[in-house]
Amino acid sequence: MSRGGHPTGPAGRPAYNRADPHSACARVDRLLAVTAFDDLDDYLALPRATALALSPDGTRLVLAQSTLDDKATTFVGALWEIDPDGRVPARRLTYGEKGESNPTFTADGDLLFTAARGADDAPVALWRLPSSGGEARRVATRKGGIATVHAASGADRILVTANVLGRSEDDDERIRDARTDGKISAVLHSGYPVRHWDHDLGPDRPHLLDVTDGTPTDLTPGIRGSLRESHIDVAADGTFAVATWTVPGPGTAVRTTIVRIDLGTGLRTPLVDDDTGDAGHPALSPDGTRLAYLHESIGDPETPPRVTVRILDIESGATVFATEDWDRRPTSVAWLPDGALVLTADHLGRAPVFVLRPGADLPERLTVDDAAYTDVRVAHDGGSLFALRASYTTPPHPVRIAVTGTHAGTVTTLSAPAAAPELPGRLEEITATTDDGTALRGWLALPDEAAVETPAPLLLWIHGGPLNSWNTWSWRWNPWLLVARGYAVLLPDPALSTGYGADFIRRGWGRWGKEPFTDLMAITDATVARPDIDAERTAAMGGSFGGYMANWVAGHTDRFRAIVSHAGLWALDQFAPTTDAAWYWQREMTPEMAVENSPHLYVADIATPMLVIHGDKDYRVPIGEALRLWYELLDESALPAEDDGTTAHRFLYFPSENHWVLAPQHTALWYGMVEAFLSEHVLGVPMAPPDALG
Repeated sequence: MSRGGHPTGPAGRPAYNRADPHSACARVDRLLAVTAFDDLDDYLALPRATALALSPDGTRLVLAQSTLDDKATTFVGALWEIDPDGRVPARRLTYGEKGESNPTFTADGDLLFTAARGADDAPVALWRLPSSGGEARRVATRKGGIATVHAASGADRILVTANVLGRSEDDDERIRDARTDGKISAVLHSGYPVRHWDHDLGPDRPHLLDVTDGTPTDLTPGIRGSLRESHIDVAADGTFAVATWTVPGPGTAVRTTIVRIDLGTGLRTPLVDDDTGDAGHPALSPDGTRLAYLHESIGDPETPPRVTVRILDIESGATVFATEDWDRRPTSVAWLPDGALVLTADHLGRAPVFVLRPGADLPERLTVDDAAYTDVRVAHDGGSLFALRASYTTPPHPVRIAVTGTHAGTVTTLSAPAAAPELPGRLEEITATTDDGTALRGWLALPDEAAVETPAPLLLWIHGGPLNSWNTWSWRWNPWLLVARGYAVLLPDPALSTGYGADFIRRGWGRWGKEPFTDLMAITDATVARPDIDAERTAAMGGSFGGYMANWVAGHTDRFRAIVSHAGLWALDQFAPTTDAAWYWQREMTPEMAVENSPHLYVADIATPMLVIHGDKDYRVPIGEALRLWYELLDESALPAEDDGTTAHRFLYFPSENHWVLAPQHTALWYGMVEAFLSEHVLGVPMAPPDALG
């Protein structure tokens, strides 16, 4: 690992220990098998597909791809033309120094995108690249920049979302200049929430603007943040749009509705306003008469939320519950021309594409491989879909999926700008059974040399969420980087994981420290029982809810040699009112639940070295969780600081990072420190932290 360093022998060469085949340095024996995962610089340089756009006539497909800049300090996006038939190599369309994003097609096939071009302080503007060729031209710009882009598929109508100060565009420029000139950052709040994920909310608020003629026209003047994190769809004829609309509830509660916005007058009409749940991901039928959307019920301390697909007849107001009997949680919805719905959902460690035919009781699974599908785009004739496909064996890449005929479900890989990287090991599926008879499963990534004669040390990775699943490629938590160092990485789905039905979620709802914990231990037991796994050299790691579980594991077992807790919840009574979305967590987290499941109450039982990692700009799990964990580890744990202040624990703090660590060089430091910590405590091989950490 180039930015972490290895123990060295004479003349600075890697110390070579044939007695320890799991040593990172022992990879000298397999130099011919070097992959991009053997060196962090090579890994960070891998191109990353991020979004997919399809023209209304289905003849043009564009992929957004990010690559590392020349200084290796940030990722820069570019747009590539992909042949929908899979015959012609990908062709790069944009070369902006600061990158391009938000690819969206107009009705006539021109490509819209956002980019900041020109002066260093130039705001993000809207650009248009003609389908006939030539240079892109700027369509619209404003001092506060542009956030998202939306266009009608059958009419000349272009919408954007943008943050506006005051009640109008005129207010925005005046107030923005005054705040900039006065170096003012203060925000006055009169309601909840006050921040989101990694940024403060306000004083500007998102508005919907019509920029069809190049001049931004505010369609939602005077609103107060109701379009925050909004999903928007535009009717094909360009006469109206539908959008999720956030409204305040009692006290600090927040819920999400769907509104219709007339694009001629700006008149806003409620379409879905259901106090039993939140509405999201609105999708208009091709003729604009029906609205499909996802409904997430409001959970309570005994009942987890349930996600279903509903269809609204816009004229009559009648609603059909389309997937009431389907025991899965749909994550996206789109229309086929014949009225069928295309859905995605987590399913048994995968995330397939499903089709719900008109009149059918349950969706049919269309894709049958081990992959997860996102960015699903429907071809104009409904005969095929385009999507990004990923799994733990390959990062996201564009594919075409046949929908009809004898080849329905057939997936064709399209020519992408970059080939999939070679992996440093193999992937297997692993299963286990709990004491109460519940079936468990997960993925196990192994180095090729793991065998009876050379068993691999094991890393248990615990996913976040908690309503989540290990089912697709992750650039942030990528098991192959540790597999390349000789570790086996276990990616299990314990209670609360999605893709296994409502009962599986209910097993862990409000019981975070019970079934989710015992499930993790059960599947770990099954894994270390394998002859190619070294049961004596194990560690546990997790981020977010996975960090919570890592903290809980630390206080309830000493079976692991090391534990890494990234952005983990520590004191639940402290977390619940300080997270950015307190209303959501308090639906489940009663005071009694917090007491029964809070890791901080077991700090005295922690006897395992811990690496605590947190970013200061993390508003989902505030930095106070890590600060308190760190203090109590050193003061109260069974492995406290020595009289001279030294400790086996470590705290990696990122002042400028959020819930995840995103800057490329911070990512390198993250993995470098994790490797050094694990090397010392799991392998017994002391290893210096990355030089940049001093």
